[in-house]
Amino acid sequence: MIPVERHQQILALVAERGVVSIAELTDRLGVSHMTIRRDVQKLEEQGAVLSVSGGVRSADRLAAEPSHLTKTTLFNDEKNAIGRLAAQHIPRNSCIYLDAGTTTLALARELVDRNDLLVVTNDFMVTNLLMEASSCRVIHTGGTVCRENRSCVGEAAARSLRHLAIDIAFISSSCWGPRGLFTPDEDKVTVKQTVSEVSSKRVLLSDSSKYNKIATFLALPLERFDTIVTDDQLNHTARELLSAGAWELVIAG
Repeated sequence: MIPVERHQQILALVAERGVVSIAELTDRLGVSHMTIRRDVQKLEEQGAVLSVSGGVRSADRLAAEPSHLTKTTLFNDEKNAIGRLAAQHIPRNSCIYLDAGTTTLALARELVDRNDLLVVTNDFMVTNLLMEASSCRVIHTGGTVCRENRSCVGEAAARSLRHLAIDIAFISSSCWGPRGLFTPDEDKVTVKQTVSEVSSKRVLLSDSSKYNKIATFLALPLERFDTIVTDDQLNHTARELLSAGAWELVIAG
């Protein structure tokens, strides 16, 4: 049996059971423990499954984006640490993009004393904060309003970004892993892809609770990023895997 056939059978069993032991997979597929572990590692790198003690389980799938209000109640210490660290690496007189999200909002709070930045964003909360509390120049993308996430999405938002040259894009995600950034909202894909194209440097800002979660749409492969900034709760296995990539992994905490 070739690897792709084994992968399909592993995925089918995991989808049916939720959790399957390594021992059962070796018996079912007639291969060694080492072969199964290599298969599981490959599937985990693709974001399709998660390893657990003695077995494998289905990856957490995000069916819908949490609302802005929900996000404000989750992992605030980690988001604030990520925001503080990211702010330290923004050169003077930069043009930066802040993606919609509460982690980028935490970064925006660190920038209120800056008067040298041009900040582009699709997030209304970021816009309001910087408009009221900072001297930064601010451009909002406009676009289709997403009420629950207090942001704009879709082709109109992406179109406004195509005319810009951005130094650093800080891009957020509610689910990410070795394969890349995922979203259940197709209208967010074109915005993230466009800003990645017009930016000289791309930085992922996302806390570790969102790692190894997937959704329907792949927005960006991880290879598109120059830097990943996450928090110190990221597990050892994930750190080892991500540290082997071409990007810089930065741990805030």
